[in-house]
Amino acid sequence: MIKGDQIPDWDIQAWINTETPLSLAELRGTVVVVHAFQMLCPGCVSHGIPQAKAIHQAFPPGRLQVVGLHAVFEHHAAMGETALRAFMHEYRIRFPVGIDRPDPRGNPIPMTMQSWRLQGTPTLIILDAEGRIRLHHFGQIDDLRVGAIIGQLLTEAASASP
Repeated sequence: MIKGDQIPDWDIQAWINTETPLSLAELRGTVVVVHAFQMLCPGCVSHGIPQAKAIHQAFPPGRLQVVGLHAVFEHHAAMGETALRAFMHEYRIRFPVGIDRPDPRGNPIPMTMQSWRLQGTPTLIILDAEGRIRLHHFGQIDDLRVGAIIGQLLTEAASASP
């Protein structure tokens, strides 16, 4: 995926922390921060999840949406929906999380992870209000850099709205 491209919609098996399934098309007009993670990923637990939680708490609802993507590509038996729900409760994750749909052909890489060409977890993807990729980063990324990008995108979105 290239900066500036539109991202294909996710392929989600189940949603947690939302009454209705989310789609990227419905989120247009909003800056979207997607945190792809696995609950047994050390980098996700130590950095990615706390960063996503901080973003969710710091920015105004309606202008920015944090979405988790639980993309399991290893240890499948240990990271099912029941375990994820318990994990989210313990870590107090309040933003919506979609469980990436397993590949029906048996590929260990789930469907959204394949279509988005994710290298692994944690991955942070930030979309502008028009749904274009403005950041696609695998691994740990500095909070200040992320905040600056989000601030820029929120300013762009505010100046573009009538």
